[in-house]
Formats: sequence, C-alpha cells, structure tokens
Amino acid sequence: MQLEHYITQLLYRYHCVVVPQFGAFLAQTVSAKIGAESQTVHPPTKIVSFNEQLQENDGLLISFISKALHLEYDSLLDEVEQTVAQWQLTLQEEKSLTLEGLGTLSLGAHQKIQFLPQQRTNYLVTSFGLADVGAAPVVREELKKDIELTEERVPFVFTPQKREAIEKRPWLRYAAIGLLCIALGTSGYQLRQSQQQQQAFLVRQQVQEVVSKEIQEATFFDTDPLELPGLRLNVNKGKVQQQGPLHHVVAGAFRIQANADKKITALSQQGYRATYIGTNAYGLHQVAYGSFTNATDALRLYREIKRTTSPDVWILSEK
Repeated sequence: MQLEHYITQLLYRYHCVVVPQFGAFLAQTVSAKIGAESQTVHPPTKIVSFNEQLQENDGLLISFISKALHLEYDSLLDEVEQTVAQWQLTLQEEKSLTLEGLGTLSLGAHQKIQFLPQQRTNYLVTSFGLADVGAAPVVREELKKDIELTEERVPFVFTPQKREAIEKRPWLRYAAIGLLCIALGTSGYQLRQSQQQQQAFLVRQQVQEVVSKEIQEATFFDTDPLELPGLRLNVNKGKVQQQGPLHHVVAGAFRIQANADKKITALSQQGYRATYIGTNAYGLHQVAYGSFTNATDALRLYREIKRTTSPDVWILSEK
C-alpha cells in the first residue's frame, strides 16, 4: 500500500497525521520570508516534521483510507500495520527510508529516527500557485549637489580633446554662443506666446460674461404699454411686411429639444399658441407662450401669466 500518498493528502487539511505504531507527521504553518543569501521571497508554507513518540491510533488515517477505497476499517488497519512493519524493517536494514512527497527518515544515534523533509511540496492551501520570487536589491546612486548645480549652469561640457579643437578653430566657440542665444530666444518667445494666449483667454471669458449679463437684462422689461412704439405695416399685393420688433413671451429654455417639444404640446393643450423660437446664446432651446408684433399684447399676456401661472415668465424682443 502506498501509505505516504494518503498521508500527503491529509496534510493539506490537518496539522497532524498519526501513523499507528510508527509516528506522526506534523505540519507547521510558516509565514512568508526573504532568503538573505539567495535574495528570494518565499511564500507562506507548511513545514513538515516527524515525531516518533505519537504512535497511538487516532482513527484519522484509517478512516480516510477506508472512505477512499470503500473497504472495512479492521481490514485496512491490519494492512497499515503490515506497511509500518515493512518501513521499520527497511530502517533497520538500510538505515534510511524515503517516503515520496514527505521526506527521508533515517536512524541516528541511540536508534532515534531523524527526518529530513522534502521542500518541493507546499501543503498550505492558501498559498496554492505561489512560487518563490527573486528580490534583487535596488541600487540607488546619490549625486552630489555641487555636480548638479554645475550641470545646470554649464550647458556644454568640453573634454580636453574638444577644447584643443576649439582653440584651433575659434569659429566653433561663436557657433556655440549662437546656438545658446537661439535657444534662449526660442524659450522666451514660447513663454511670451503662452502668456499672450492666457491673457486672450481671460479677456474672452470676461467679454462673454458681460455680454451674457447684458442679454439677460435686456430681455426683461416692464414698460408702460402707452410708451411702447407702434408698428407700421405696409400692405403690398396681399402680403404683410413687418416693420417692428417681434416680442416673445418665453415659457422656458431647454437643453434637449425633445423637452422643448413636450413643453409646446403641453401649452397648446392649455390653449396657448405656443411656438419654438430657436436657441439662445447658450445653446438652449426656447419655447414661447405666444409671439406678438404688438408689444402691448405681449406685455398683457406676460403680466397675466406672471400673475396666474408662472412667475418665471419673461419677454424676449427681437429686432
């Protein structure tokens, strides 16, 4: 019987597996660690050891084999005892016994059994699939501050050979100075361009805020109808030509046009001559209760709606 096969299976679940009349294999959990010499990170594992003093049968090993092979407990106990007797005989004759997946047992001084575990198998289930990882030390180079300052101040580094060549050809010195001037000029030009673009953006933003404020103030008015100018219509071949501003009693402005269409339908059901008057400077779709060429009519409807229906109504006049 390959008794060691069932012992290794039980070590995944338990910390102690007793082999009757022989000894117990113990599994102790060890945390992850770093090997100082090998510079390797080892995952958490179980270290297997052997204690020959624990020989009393606790029923765990025999019951496990009985369920796996569907055999009776007593017959399996006899078979396990025969296997143990064979192990003891091998130890006495060869002074060594190797169990696959567990390790090597050997007889030491005073007939004491010594155990050398096999390190290839990790019996810790939570570390399944984890392998050793190399941990190479990070090498950091610290530069001196005076060297860094020198490199920042001096853009060109000349070796003795290059310096001798420059002395023989002085035009190289002027070429280097010219390149430095070009680089400084380009950097300054780019900086000025960036500042001008930023200033232009701020000016545009301020102008937009002022224009938006003026538009909002211009669309709200509350003027006496007697002071509003009248309209002059010229009739030509049955067509009416508009000679004045168009006044819209605005019900609202919507970001989505579908919502504006729903508003028009709702106002039409309430009896208003609702219309869509386009988008404003902010891209919002505007809906009006009605549109009038006569400012008096627009103002009358505005006051009625403001008093009875919506206090947020306002008038938009187009030139």
